[in-house]
Amino acid sequence: MKPLSLLLLTGLTLTGCGANNTPPNTAVPGEKTSTQMRTLETGAQMIQSRPPVEAISTYLDGFHFYSGDQNGQMEAHHYVTVLNDEVMQAVIYDGNTKDARLMGVEYIISERLFNTLPPEEKKLWHSHRYEVKSGSLVAPGLPAAADKALMSKIVNTYGKTWHTWHTDRDKSLPLGIPTLMMGFTADGQLNPALLQDRDRRLKVNTQEIKREREDLVAHPVAEGADAWQHGEVIQLRQTRLRQKE
Repeated sequence: MKPLSLLLLTGLTLTGCGANNTPPNTAVPGEKTSTQMRTLETGAQMIQSRPPVEAISTYLDGFHFYSGDQNGQMEAHHYVTVLNDEVMQAVIYDGNTKDARLMGVEYIISERLFNTLPPEEKKLWHSHRYEVKSGSLVAPGLPAAADKALMSKIVNTYGKTWHTWHTDRDKSLPLGIPTLMMGFTADGQLNPALLQDRDRRLKVNTQEIKREREDLVAHPVAEGADAWQHGEVIQLRQTRLRQKE
């Protein structure tokens, strides 16, 4: 499938989701948006172009956890831009409403490109095989045939995800340093309550979706991905550097 046809196909996913809103997890401190600011916002929307934003074509909903802390789980709403047949990029929010908080970013690459990465770099990436085959990664609003075509492109890809706003931990502002996130790789890892709540709100059935994807061709996970499963946990940490006198 060529990038243009994929864009046309997955552009459907950005429409028709308003009835299944997922509100943000936390309130943001600050004064209510003023009339002046709203006027400026409206004017900018009418005058300025936003090519990178307008290129976002696909809405995916799935789940992440903190590398090294499988109990730190959260739902993640991905808004994806297709750069070419082997590279996508996503902005990640804690909801799918206008006031959702921007939690982080994910870069998605093909299996071929993943296999060209050096070993240390591979440790930062997670596989999408289980997420797709299990039905835990969904494209809300997309017809079954289109969903299957899209997921056939994603099932053998790899993602590198950083979260910068930890709204799942009641952070009202984007405090602290970015954290590396991972994806689930087997049954029994994802909190079933999170999955059930997602399915209820978005009106999807994970088990039905899983059955529909049974015949998707999924390669074995490439060596080096999902390093957390082998005790390789990578996270950033803050350090103080003394200035030389």
